[in-house]
Amino acid sequence: MRPRTQLILGRAGSAALPFRVFVKVNGAKNTKHRVWHNTSALKLVSDMNILVTTRAGKEPENREGLQKRAGCGNLFLRRGVVGAIPRNQPIQIWEEEEEPEPGPWTRSRSLPRCALNPLSLPRQLTAARSPTAATSRAPRLPTADMASGAATTAVKIGIIGGTGLDDPDILEGRTEKYVDTPFGKPSDALILGKIKNVDCVLLARHGRQHTIMPSKVNYQANIWALKEEGCSHVIVTTACGSLREEIQPGDIVIIDQFIDRTTVRPQTFYDGSHSCTRGVCHIPMAEPFCPKTREVLIETAKKLGLRCHSKGTMITIEGPRFSSRAESLMFRTWGADVINMTTVPEVVLAKEAGICYASIAMATDFDCWKEHEEAVSVDKVLKILKENANKAKSLLLTTIPQIGSMEWSETLHTLKERQMRIQESYA
Repeated sequence: MRPRTQLILGRAGSAALPFRVFVKVNGAKNTKHRVWHNTSALKLVSDMNILVTTRAGKEPENREGLQKRAGCGNLFLRRGVVGAIPRNQPIQIWEEEEEPEPGPWTRSRSLPRCALNPLSLPRQLTAARSPTAATSRAPRLPTADMASGAATTAVKIGIIGGTGLDDPDILEGRTEKYVDTPFGKPSDALILGKIKNVDCVLLARHGRQHTIMPSKVNYQANIWALKEEGCSHVIVTTACGSLREEIQPGDIVIIDQFIDRTTVRPQTFYDGSHSCTRGVCHIPMAEPFCPKTREVLIETAKKLGLRCHSKGTMITIEGPRFSSRAESLMFRTWGADVINMTTVPEVVLAKEAGICYASIAMATDFDCWKEHEEAVSVDKVLKILKENANKAKSLLLTTIPQIGSMEWSETLHTLKERQMRIQESYA
């Protein structure tokens, strides 16, 4: 094996976490070098003026000295990459045949909150694989080799349960995991488990005690947590009101479009207030929901004999109040088919994070547009949900194994490439 240059951040004997970064060596792009980061060194850089020491801890060298000794004409870590070397942070250079063995993948509670950016993983910083990391850390997004069919992309399904549709009993081997994110805490603990050998992560959107109103749900933290947990897909359930005669209470709608009538919710990770997501993100939204995942849901619903509508436009209102009759009638003229309080910004953030997102909308009422029909109320919504929750449950239990058996390399690669272009545009 040709010797590699190892960059060891931090002092000798310190705990290290494995990552891969991209560097240039003698003008060759995307040459991969393994970098072992000391947790204390995981900081954003504003200046690449670094000092390095030899493995034996002898005299300091500047970057030019490093390039000369390592035989590299143009060795650098990209400015602003998460986990790069802070100014004057000592590092060590190893030139060995074999890489050092990684320890178990763990995150110190003292780790800076923005140190690990799952949104940056596809290009800027991709988590290295180890036996302990493969099932619990960053998503196995496809590489170019995977996209060409050289390997199979692992699938992990995030499930966000809406009102009355967040039953953890659908998972086998359940464990709870409380996490934090740069955007705060998610709505509740992540429930990790399996559905017929497919790794899943369940999250109650409003908390397991349903104590969080729609406007106060931390959508950013929820999506960030699922992304960081390694979810390639997110399938959500949501209660909704019907704005169409043909969509009856108890029907399922696999929505394909949305109209946003929210007013106070953050709709991007790139909001200028977090150093781990810098710049501005103008994410395309012509096709908000994953077509391939929707197709699987629709075909499965048909096989199960469920009343399912294969498309529909969801209008999301701020809430927590329901619509006035004038508003409900207006939304019908706009072309909306169903109405809820949670699709936006959840779908937008999932798109920004590069996740395959699809929604199972369960109609519970006719809102208040329909004459001679009882207007929507919380009691009515909960009654219909209780009567029809098994429909959503059976759809999830049947669809998820199907998704797990399919090849998703091309789809995930496309999402990753789009995410890379967005990040590079604002690097």
